[in-house]
Amino acid sequence: MRKVLFLVLLALLVVTITPTVAQEAMGYPDFIQHTECSADLTGQTIPIYHFGDLSGSYAFITQPLLAGLADAIAYYNSHGGVCGATFKSEVGTEYRDTGGNREEAQAAYDFFSTIEDKPDLLILYASGDSELLRSQVAEDEIPVLISAGSVPGLYGEDAASPGWIYASNPLYTDQLGSYCQFVAGNAEMYPEPVIGYISWPGAFGEAAYTPETISYCASLGVTIVDTPEYFLPTATDITTNVQNLIDAGANILYTNSLASGPALVAKTIIDLGLEGEVSLAGVNWALDTSVGLLGQRTLGATGLPSVNGLTASIPFHWWTERQLPGIALINEQADANAREPQIRNIAYLLGWGIVDTYTELYIQTVNRVGSIEAVTGAEMKTTIESLSYSPLGLYTFDYQGGALRAVPDNRIGMMAFLNAEGTGPATSAADAMIVEAGDQKFFVPIIIPLTEFAPAPDLRPGGADVPS
Repeated sequence: MRKVLFLVLLALLVVTITPTVAQEAMGYPDFIQHTECSADLTGQTIPIYHFGDLSGSYAFITQPLLAGLADAIAYYNSHGGVCGATFKSEVGTEYRDTGGNREEAQAAYDFFSTIEDKPDLLILYASGDSELLRSQVAEDEIPVLISAGSVPGLYGEDAASPGWIYASNPLYTDQLGSYCQFVAGNAEMYPEPVIGYISWPGAFGEAAYTPETISYCASLGVTIVDTPEYFLPTATDITTNVQNLIDAGANILYTNSLASGPALVAKTIIDLGLEGEVSLAGVNWALDTSVGLLGQRTLGATGLPSVNGLTASIPFHWWTERQLPGIALINEQADANAREPQIRNIAYLLGWGIVDTYTELYIQTVNRVGSIEAVTGAEMKTTIESLSYSPLGLYTFDYQGGALRAVPDNRIGMMAFLNAEGTGPATSAADAMIVEAGDQKFFVPIIIPLTEFAPAPDLRPGGADVPS
């Protein structure tokens, strides 16, 4: 029954899609503009190495990453690869599951960093792993791409030492600063804003709560409660955590968690009878398909899921922005591979962005050094820092000549649920698109951008936008 339900949901999600990109036997569609190859690499293989939590708290995010990488690798290999070379990424040889365990992450790195064909480039998933391995990848000269954003992981403990790790989303501190800009600019929605920070413990969950974000938000008239609240990803009752923040004056709860984290905070707001009085906001991972589905376990007064109205960063173009040919292509390929709704999330999009970025990075690097054998981590780092590129139009890959380690552009969006006509957000369960299977009902989550892309404030210690 569950499989049938997801197939029905899938049909609803794609009903309005009209593919605009024709799949060709060889050669990329015109909108994918890679640098022209100066070498024929036919017959060679380019591994995509990565490891991280694929079975623990991050699995809702990382399992779709595997799907995105697999679908993108198949597509790119069938369209000419990298100047004829093909990508490869298989479990055990090119990637490993660490289960979110620090010791397993170290063991995985020890394996990949000492193989005969040492990686020219590596993918990591989590802020904790970036902090653990920051000095090691620099010593071994292995550049890293990551979708995470702790200051120590990217800039070191002194926040002023850019390393070998490059993030595809804004720093988590800067995302909270963006949210405070949004709140300050919408006084009619947030007349006396007080943010209570509630999240998971650890490098990721705690990353945005810093003296710099607190002072920056205060400079905009947005207060952040002095004491944050943290709960484990395995928690099922956080009533006391939420109540502590409410008692301290919070009318907005901001979470730097993902999947079950935002859903649990939303549930608690409703269980405490605070719906309409307390808003929910969060990091970019809060506006994810996983949150939209997990948040349906509790319904609000309108009958819509608890996470309806959640606002957060959305630094990537989203599935519904099908006027962009890259998004249209990804939708088309997800359909062709029968990817279920829970797979169609941020990480699946990023899997495609990674493969497209690898393609451009290797083309430019091989063009410069002459062959794949001559590509090293140091040469790849040079290419990364000189590249200004938009992988499939999802986001802008530009580290400003090495000055940055996280892309700055961000925007704010809101989670909603599709109406019955499929034309926009529902206002209640009465006008929502609902899929029924037995005694279960499912709403179709959508994301609505509320602002345009703009650079997030620089809120690293000593950052340009930190109040003096």
